[in-house]
Amino acid sequence: MRVLSYRVRLRKEPEGGYTVIVPSLPGCITYGETVEESMAMAKEAIEAYIESLEAHGEEIPTDEGVVESTVTVETHA
Repeated sequence: MRVLSYRVRLRKEPEGGYTVIVPSLPGCITYGETVEESMAMAKEAIEAYIESLEAHGEEIPTDEGVVESTVTVETHA
């Protein structure tokens, strides 16, 4: 058994709650009302995503070698 870790992004939604995106797993998106619920939903979504990949004999992407940074730009808006 392997232990994998994935970065997740939580985006606060105007109507409330958080949308969760897993950048290394395309299309792996979920939602929760609170940060805690969002993280639990993310774990569940990641597990289901990986199970589907395994069932179809597909490679499991990881965050290995991913470098994350922030770029700041100015606008005239």
